[in-house]
Amino acid sequence: MAELGVNEHHQNEVVSYMRFARFKRGMCLKTVDSCFQDLKDSRLVEETFTVDEVIDMLDGLQSVVHSEVESELINTTYTNVLLLRQLFSQAEKWYLKLQTDVSDLENRELLDQVAEFEKSEYTSSNKKSTADPIKPKLAPLNEGGSELLNKTVAHLQEENEKLKTRLRTIETQATAALDEKSKLEKSLRDLQMIQGDQKDITELENKVAALKSQFEKTLNDTTANQKFLEEDLVTTKHDLLKVQDQLSTAEKELEKKFQQTAAYRNMKEILTKKNEQIKDLRRRLSKYESED
Repeated sequence: MAELGVNEHHQNEVVSYMRFARFKRGMCLKTVDSCFQDLKDSRLVEETFTVDEVIDMLDGLQSVVHSEVESELINTTYTNVLLLRQLFSQAEKWYLKLQTDVSDLENRELLDQVAEFEKSEYTSSNKKSTADPIKPKLAPLNEGGSELLNKTVAHLQEENEKLKTRLRTIETQATAALDEKSKLEKSLRDLQMIQGDQKDITELENKVAALKSQFEKTLNDTTANQKFLEEDLVTTKHDLLKVQDQLSTAEKELEKKFQQTAAYRNMKEILTKKNEQIKDLRRRLSKYESED
């Protein structure tokens, strides 16, 4: 490590910038000296001057020197900004974020250290007889840093690919789960519809059983009033016709709803048996009507 706490390459870059700054500083001082020399050559031609004349000359000199110094300070600021821009641009190419501590710029101990470094470098440069070699442009990073950054970027890219793969897997699983949920909901709705249809069939069976019981009771009551029996028979016929219509409607609806289900044949057999029972009731009714 070198005196400024940086490696040799960076220290050479610092030396190069300090030489540039020394040159600019020397040019600024020469400009200030020329301002005073111009005043001497152009205004100090008399042996005596009044107070007003001296004040006028000093004010003019102050204005010229102020303008020159201000211009040089502004130019120095812009130069430093361009230097920082070079460093930041090279750092951004490697996805780095540099930070600066402005408070260190007024640290007297560090400033004295830089002054001593400049003095030692200037002294040693004066002793050298050979010319300074041409400095290359500031490289983005040394080889070791480049290799480390390349490995870091490659590792991050690999992690990114793993995360993308995992995300695709999760999306596939989520899609499959949603499809399965939709299938289960459809199956549940179908089951609820089947249960509702079975409930309707049970109610129809109960009605048929009640009518059958009522009809048997009517047949057994042969000693009842003939007019009441006829009215009861007419009512029973109407009820049977209603039941037949309901059974026919239910059979058509069941054929539509259950034609693709496994329970279709079983329901068909039940309806066939019920029709046979109704036919038997008809025969019995016809028999009693003929006797009457």
